[in-house]
Amino acid sequence: MPAGTVAVLGATGKTGGAVAAAALHAGLTVRGTTRDPDSADGPAGVHWHGADLLTGDGLVQALAGAEAAYLIVPNVHPAEVEMVEKAARAATEAGVDRVVYHSVADPDDERMAHHLRKGRAETVLRELRPEAVVLRPCAYQQNLLGAALVGRLAVPYRVSAPFSLVDLGDVAEVAVQALSGRLEPGSTHVLGGPEDLTVEDLARTAAGVLGRPVSATAITTAQWRSGPGAGAEGSALTDLLAMFEAYDQTGFTVDPAPLTHLLGRPSTTWAQLLSKETS
Repeated sequence: MPAGTVAVLGATGKTGGAVAAAALHAGLTVRGTTRDPDSADGPAGVHWHGADLLTGDGLVQALAGAEAAYLIVPNVHPAEVEMVEKAARAATEAGVDRVVYHSVADPDDERMAHHLRKGRAETVLRELRPEAVVLRPCAYQQNLLGAALVGRLAVPYRVSAPFSLVDLGDVAEVAVQALSGRLEPGSTHVLGGPEDLTVEDLARTAAGVLGRPVSATAITTAQWRSGPGAGAEGSALTDLLAMFEAYDQTGFTVDPAPLTHLLGRPSTTWAQLLSKETS
């Protein structure tokens, strides 16, 4: 197999694109899968292969010759378990040495169906590939970055709920470690940011870094559905509304120590991300 060749499923997405970009930066050869490689929009330098995660069509061919594969499913997809199983079987058939799965922190949280699906997918993956590495990130800082930059953080849950938001770049850095074989086979890693911050804290920090007002506003789910959530429907809508309710109840926090240990440095703060985006 060519040394340093890794495959990133769904490399046109936010997370897959970040992992692909980090792998390229590390000097790896990156294959990205997409249903339409001719119109793929992702990091420059990715070698695109056509594959359908839902049906499994093209996966073996896309993975053949890669020594590692990053498995990630579109956010809140109802067929997560089936997709992960197909991808894991395809990786084995293609002779892929290392498999890394992008799960979520707290995959056993019964309030959120999409978390539970990731937990079930982990179980299926462990049965098929017990040596697979599982990453469990918290919610991303980048999810609120754009809103902060325009001056208004409006969320459909209470603005006093705490979050251990993690920088997607830090997650991608750990993903590259896993793809490169530097993490223990069969290990699971929770990835959380260095601070527990509320949306009010995020707005206050952003205002200080940006030098202009940034508001924190709780909106109703109806307002969210008529605005940012206008395209959500079916099970995705149900899953997201359940997530917002869970966030309203407890926020979403995890231990920051594992990520710091893996990075070998302090993980990226919200203020640092804002400074980097505006420098």
